[in-house]
Amino acid sequence: MFQAFVYLCAAVIAVPIAKRLGLGSVLGYLIAGILIGPIFGLVGSETKEIQHFAELGVVMMLFLVGLELDPSTLWQMRARLVGLGGLQVGLTAASIAAVLLLFGVEWHLAVAVGLIFSLSSTAIVLQTLSEKGLTRTEGGRSSFSVLLFQDIAVIPMLALMPVLAVPEMADLGAQTVTPATGLEGSDATDLHADMSLVEGLSGWAHALVVLGAVALVLLGGHFLSRPLFRFIAESRLREIFTATALLLVVAIALLMTLVGLSPALGTFLAGVILANSEFRHELESDIEPFKGLLLGLFFITVGAGIDFSVLFGDLPTLLGLTLGVILVKGAVLFGLARLFRLAHGDRWLFTLGLAQAGEFGFVLLSFGLQSGVFAVEAAKTLSLVVALSMLLTPVLFVFYDRLIVGRLGARLDAEADEVDEQGPVIIAGIGRFGQIVNRLLVASGIQTVVLDHEAAQIDIQRQVGVKAFFGDATRPELLRAAGIEKARLLIVAIDDRDRAVQLVEHVHRYYPNIKILARAFDVNHLYLLEQAGADLALREVFDTSVRLGAEALKTLGMHPFKVEKMTRAFRWHDQTGLDQLYHLWDAHPDVARNRAFLARVKEHGETLAQVMETDRLQLHDRTERGWTPPPKDYHRHLS
Repeated sequence: MFQAFVYLCAAVIAVPIAKRLGLGSVLGYLIAGILIGPIFGLVGSETKEIQHFAELGVVMMLFLVGLELDPSTLWQMRARLVGLGGLQVGLTAASIAAVLLLFGVEWHLAVAVGLIFSLSSTAIVLQTLSEKGLTRTEGGRSSFSVLLFQDIAVIPMLALMPVLAVPEMADLGAQTVTPATGLEGSDATDLHADMSLVEGLSGWAHALVVLGAVALVLLGGHFLSRPLFRFIAESRLREIFTATALLLVVAIALLMTLVGLSPALGTFLAGVILANSEFRHELESDIEPFKGLLLGLFFITVGAGIDFSVLFGDLPTLLGLTLGVILVKGAVLFGLARLFRLAHGDRWLFTLGLAQAGEFGFVLLSFGLQSGVFAVEAAKTLSLVVALSMLLTPVLFVFYDRLIVGRLGARLDAEADEVDEQGPVIIAGIGRFGQIVNRLLVASGIQTVVLDHEAAQIDIQRQVGVKAFFGDATRPELLRAAGIEKARLLIVAIDDRDRAVQLVEHVHRYYPNIKILARAFDVNHLYLLEQAGADLALREVFDTSVRLGAEALKTLGMHPFKVEKMTRAFRWHDQTGLDQLYHLWDAHPDVARNRAFLARVKEHGETLAQVMETDRLQLHDRTERGWTPPPKDYHRHLS
């Protein structure tokens, strides 16, 4: 109970503080681990066993990632998966091995170390990308492709380790190295060998068992999972469905372990198979809390497991090795990002995100020590380098946020397209909102100039015949190239709230004669846009929501004439409320403390039903002459 209290207390205190400081949750967990482990000594050797259990969080994360990708999407990723991932692993391993050979390291050890450091941390990178909303960027997708290939590459790396062994080190095979850089006995290894389904099998038999296990996961996920989940769902017991979801993940992870494959890879494949299942969303909601807690526990154990006595015993060497690995690996990653033509911001995200070593490095180190590839002292040093590089990863993401995205924003857009057209209307943003506006204007004979900073979105629009230009519309030079001085109208439809407000503010200040129409996400964003100078700001979901509500009233039997009157009254009442509430609104609100604002919102809501009922009972006015009486069988038709 005390250990559980310590781990939970450390997470609850450290992580919110780290998030508030802009450091991210991963660095918060790592710092919490360092505090309760090496600094205060509240936890000790049990972190080794806890970390093995917490690695289930990585397995669950890959399962959830697989649920987001159906087989067709995975097939579309094949070029990045094999090409980018294969080149990253091969070139990184070769580069690190070459550097070690120059320093006189024996070739077998140089190759083994190169393979270990070619891997990156799936847990830290995917968690941070998801937290920062970067998973759907080109840099995020490319990073995921490489991480997935790395998980697959662990299998041949494990097979290659015994080939690199040195006979005189074989007597060390009875020990294994842990992330804490300590050594433990071989009981766990012996147990794994006793339970293994492939131990002692010939090469062809081993291959058949492995293929059979993969086939069982794929076929079982496709044919057996749906009947099983339907049967469990009929019990109407949420906890049993949760238990079944956990059983599925643990069973697949266990099966993959017993045949010598990566548990994360097996659960990822199962997730892909279940991506089109009707139970997908329920599986996500059931597993997500366990994934988050276990990943947090994993990061805490990495921090708690760092042996500071070994670290400070040779700190300059360890820091030099860690930074050397990050620099060599980063150089390879940046070169590949240029080769695959990632945009500037995505290049840096891809490079800094994957420059660390990963948790599978501990697995390879342990197996290499058993096989006689490494000496004990070398394994301790390499294990600390892996842990330190993982500890530095959140710092690299902070560097990306603060310096790359912030201060070098102008340089990131240096390769924006040359805008060779001008027109009376400039549309900033060609996403789901902007493209509809653009289609309407173009179909009406209005020439538009479309700008968007997402290269993938620009490519899609060009494929369907829409001419658009790549670049950040908030850059003054790009606006001038698009003809902002002569334009009559600017339509702001970009997805970034802050950039949208900045764009409106800039154009209103320097080009006051131009009308500005803007898309708002919510009421607060609408007020910010109006304060910045937008002539008209509309909430993107408001009209659709009102239309859907109107259709609901008609479906329930209300006459279309009454529905029209009530929706008009609703729109009028809403707009009146927006005008009144604006005077009580604060640009940086803590809504819970703005009592005057909340009181007016409550008062406004209480008058809505009365206004709509009054308007519904009024006689026709001149704006309603287009209405005709309903057919005689109208109500019978509805029934």
